[in-house]
Amino acid sequence: MDKEESAPGPELRPLIQKTKRYKRRNLLTSPGTLTYIGPEIALKTKVRRIQYNEQMIRDEAVKSLNECAPAPVGEPIITWLDVDGIHETGLIEKLGKLYQLHPLLLEDVVNTEHKPKLEFYDSGHLFLTLKMLHVESENPVCLSAEHVSFVLGTNYVISFQEERNSDIFTPVLARLEASVGKTRRNGPDYLLFALLDIVVDNYFLVLEKLGDNLDVTEDRVIAGSDDLSLNELYALKRELSVARRQIWPLRDMLSQLIREENSQIAKEVVPYYRDLYDHVMQVLDTIDSYRELVASLVDVHLSTISNRMNSVMKTLTIFSAIFMPLTFIVGVYGMNFEYMPELKMRYGYYYVWGIMAMVTVGMIFYFRTKKWM
Repeated sequence: MDKEESAPGPELRPLIQKTKRYKRRNLLTSPGTLTYIGPEIALKTKVRRIQYNEQMIRDEAVKSLNECAPAPVGEPIITWLDVDGIHETGLIEKLGKLYQLHPLLLEDVVNTEHKPKLEFYDSGHLFLTLKMLHVESENPVCLSAEHVSFVLGTNYVISFQEERNSDIFTPVLARLEASVGKTRRNGPDYLLFALLDIVVDNYFLVLEKLGDNLDVTEDRVIAGSDDLSLNELYALKRELSVARRQIWPLRDMLSQLIREENSQIAKEVVPYYRDLYDHVMQVLDTIDSYRELVASLVDVHLSTISNRMNSVMKTLTIFSAIFMPLTFIVGVYGMNFEYMPELKMRYGYYYVWGIMAMVTVGMIFYFRTKKWM
């Protein structure tokens, strides 16, 4: 089914985006019951099968699940099944039966709110689920997380991703079709690494957007911009917290993958996963440094507002102090007594103005001497 094109109208986006939570509809059901939890999607799930080895590659859209079976064990052919759309639970369930996937594994696949995890199954399957981050808007930066899952088998890899406008794994497919690099010469464990590497590389792109936004915000804070609100700083801090919460479990998952002996990952491929672990650590270190910088910017912004308020109060206090004796003088000569000594003076009015001018100048000179103004 083709995607419908429509011209979106203007959308008002709040500064602080709230994470949308979907109602869990698999509560009080038997474990392993497939219930899709996520946004409503009207499009059909698309399944793509890529089979390849060092000499050939075959890429085709799957019209029937009977075509999805991997190559027989022993044949030097790697099968990559790319499932775009996890909202059709019936299709996911049939696919699970074809590949003998555990029902609990499939339950995690269709739950977009499930946290990232790594699981080894007795059937020989290695299961990973994690989050792919996307930048929905750049000013202010707003992130969204896409639920992505992988199943590594003997000679195949199954990737599950949410329905979106573009396939996030297109660069890996382009690499396979170009017949360059190590992907075509290695097994499914290296293909899994290549897919994970795309997700981690995208984290760097997201951090680049966050870093650019942070640089602009930092310049505005230092310049004391009047149009900078505290909501913008907290929105940026919240997006960094969301990114860290989605990426942090991947560190432990990769650590477990490279330290535990398992038959799914070949020894010669482990160094690539170790390098991927280093990249994840670099991403987390960058996020932590950004969070510390945002916290410092919040303190500086609040300090700037406080200093600005203190400056206003100081100015008002100086004006009040100057006009206090003048108010006293005017108040004294504003009393309606008949026998006031100065009332009969010919130049009394000018004398009073002179005294008030001298008091004003004297107080201003005194305040400047004390560096109060």
